[in-house]
Amino acid sequence: MPRVYATPEQLADATGQPAPADAVRLLTRASEDVDDALRTAIYDTDATGMPTDPDVLDTLAAATCAQVEYVAAQGGDDTGAAGQWESVSIGPVAMSGRKGGPAGSAVDIGPRALRTLTRAGLLPGVIW
Repeated sequence: MPRVYATPEQLADATGQPAPADAVRLLTRASEDVDDALRTAIYDTDATGMPTDPDVLDTLAAATCAQVEYVAAQGGDDTGAAGQWESVSIGPVAMSGRKGGPAGSAVDIGPRALRTLTRAGLLPGVIW
């Protein structure tokens, strides 16, 4: 089961808007992005992998909510595909104008989420 760092209620508080109907899915995907960004971070966790420090939990919740906002601002495509090409067609397949940005396994983490994690000392790879 994937770790989800924020609740729909926390997302609503962070955005000042009601949580969307698919908030759990959005928060799950955003939590995966946060996990990818934290590959080198070390902090205490419980048996399920959730942080045990309340400050770390709060930071991950804030970063997750910021990541949901970032994805929404990018057009809501949490697959990452939209940010990779200028245009894409499906019949017969045509892709053009590859954009810069994450490639391969790099995570496309939003600037505010990244700043939240950095301010908390979780990036780059701080040992707690």
